[in-house]
Amino acid sequence: MLHQIPKSSFQPQTHNPPSKPLPITPQNPLNQSSVEHNYRNICNLLLSITHSRSLFKGLQLHGHIVKSGFLTIHLVCHHLINFYSKSQLPHYSHQVFEETPVKSSTTWSSVISAFAQNELPSLAIDFFRRMLDNGVRPDDHIFPSATKACGILSRCDIGQSVHSFALKTGYDCDVFVGSSMVDMYAKCGEIGDARKMFDEMPNRNVVSWSGMIYGYSQMGEDEEALRLFKQALIEDLDVNDFTFSSVVRVCGNSTLLELGKQIHGLCLKTSYDSSSFVGSSLISLYSKCGVIEDAYLVFHEIPIRNLGMWNAMLIACAQHAHTEKAFDLFKQMEGVGMKPNFITFLCVLYACSHAGLVEKGQFYFELMKKYGIEPGAQHYASMVDLLGRAGKLKDAVSIIKEMPMEPTESVWGALLTGCRIHGDTELASFVADRVFELGPVSSGIHVLLSNAYAAAGRYEEAARARKMLRDQGVKKETGLSWVEEGNRIHTFAAGDRSHPYTKDIYKKLEELGEEMERAGYIADTSFVLREVDGEEKNQTIRYHSERLAIAFGLISFPPERPIRVMKNLRVCGDCHTAIKFMSKCSGRTIIVRDNNRFHRFEDGNCSCRDYW
Repeated sequence: MLHQIPKSSFQPQTHNPPSKPLPITPQNPLNQSSVEHNYRNICNLLLSITHSRSLFKGLQLHGHIVKSGFLTIHLVCHHLINFYSKSQLPHYSHQVFEETPVKSSTTWSSVISAFAQNELPSLAIDFFRRMLDNGVRPDDHIFPSATKACGILSRCDIGQSVHSFALKTGYDCDVFVGSSMVDMYAKCGEIGDARKMFDEMPNRNVVSWSGMIYGYSQMGEDEEALRLFKQALIEDLDVNDFTFSSVVRVCGNSTLLELGKQIHGLCLKTSYDSSSFVGSSLISLYSKCGVIEDAYLVFHEIPIRNLGMWNAMLIACAQHAHTEKAFDLFKQMEGVGMKPNFITFLCVLYACSHAGLVEKGQFYFELMKKYGIEPGAQHYASMVDLLGRAGKLKDAVSIIKEMPMEPTESVWGALLTGCRIHGDTELASFVADRVFELGPVSSGIHVLLSNAYAAAGRYEEAARARKMLRDQGVKKETGLSWVEEGNRIHTFAAGDRSHPYTKDIYKKLEELGEEMERAGYIADTSFVLREVDGEEKNQTIRYHSERLAIAFGLISFPPERPIRVMKNLRVCGDCHTAIKFMSKCSGRTIIVRDNNRFHRFEDGNCSCRDYW
């Protein structure tokens, strides 16, 4: 302290020039109080710069910290590592960590968190191991970062080891550690372990609730996800944007438009509507429910958009045949400096495929390499789909031969789709042989093969493909169509007569059928893929599930309301033609979502321009 220094130390030295004042460094004991004051100021300044995301100012301050010797202070290093992490520069965080002479548990925690938060989970786990090797015990800050990394990697085995360590050290009862474990198990698909952990927690926070809701939504258990969300609201949980994002996604996957709108309203009330995470889920919700206009509104109303939002809007445009808009969005992304990822390119390739734009698709496929993105199996499947739908089957086969990896089921499925559309049964047979070499495949591949043979009139081969499906104990997915009315979902199967309004539905179809025939509609029974006589084919195709759903909409919905029909399988060619006539004769807008895209029928035309 100053009073302990002899007075003679302050006497002027006349024979020497005055020396420079001692620098304020941790090594200078004369300025201990000033050091503490200065490093706390630096910490506060770092927090402010981190919050404002001012990289230039942060770099300047980093230089000052190095020159002043403050890297020896743990708290300064922590804030500096965190600054680079929040600036999405985790490797700079790594550099600061390595330059820190003495590493405390706080320093380790900061760098592990930086890796986990910036999609570098393998490094996070590596540094967690390094930390243990250095004799540093993990705490309630380090455990959540390690488990987050395990969740990103879907490495439940490593996550279980971390969980065991938390049990041994008594941190399993900590609300933050326990919540991170729930989230990790949910993201690894171990929903039973996640629920057991969740139920045993003495206290839960928004992370544990959100983790469970997300986990159930990922597993397709939408009802349980919604039930948990309702329970969270009853318990007055302060839910966050991740919770809302998960629940809105559930509504989108289940096409629950009305419930999704209610939750959107709740997002508005809690000011989470401006979150880019919630925004991407809302875009997906409205798009999947056939309300592309509201998806655009959400996109334009959110000021700061992350990559997820751009990708959500791109796939919405692709699915709704807004192809040029998709290309415009891609240009806007480039203009604002948003770097596309592999999902972005899947979206634009999808848009090209469903519009028959071969040259555009080839352009974007090549553009991937300029962004340093190596095409994956999904990108090759998209290119095969694009070429196959356009009738360039030989080019599609060449793409498959040039693939740097083995063709996947989705690649062969894309080629089979092209074979079915263009009636190339010889190539379809070749593809079938390659598919069966893969071993067990999905029922969809067998159905594609069966349909390709049946469309060409080769019913024996079609029957053989269906028999193989039965021999494997796999049932063909039943074609279903459904419409939402208020808070109720009305579901129909082909020839269904179980609905309370069956009599009115079939009467409406008969009336509309007569009007359609007068307008020029002739049923194309080639889409009935089995050997039956002409009249039976006519009756079979007339009562496909989507037609029953549309008839229900015509008798139940007000004239100004579009009829939105969701379907789990591809709409057949004759139904596509019939619905065009239905829209023309009824004067109604009819929107049909099949398993690939949306078809908007208005005044006898479809948004897909008969290319799907």
